Amino acid sequence: MYNVSTQLYLDLADKLFEQIASKEFFSGAISLDFGAVECRLVATLIVERQMRPDVEFSFPRITNLVPIWWEFHTTIDGVEVLNDFSFRDLVAEVF
Repeated sequence: MYNVSTQLYLDLADKLFEQIASKEFFSGAISLDFGAVECRLVATLIVERQMRPDVEFSFPRITNLVPIWWEFHTTIDGVEVLNDFSFRDLVAEVF
């Protein structure tokens, strides 16, 4: 069993936010090499946003990601390994 670290959640969130950009919906895959581990998140998400009332010229910031479907795969040396990824933990690390 591969244990997903806080740093992996943060790195994955960075790549995910790059792909989401200003979209309100995301459906796709994100791949990430994390040391010797190849990681791949496949997801369909609703992106919840909210304006910041304290900033005059703000754009809506992401406040939550609602998963419709997700899969997270970890591969080491070409062999898929079970992992303890949790979408709830990914969101908790970011928000």
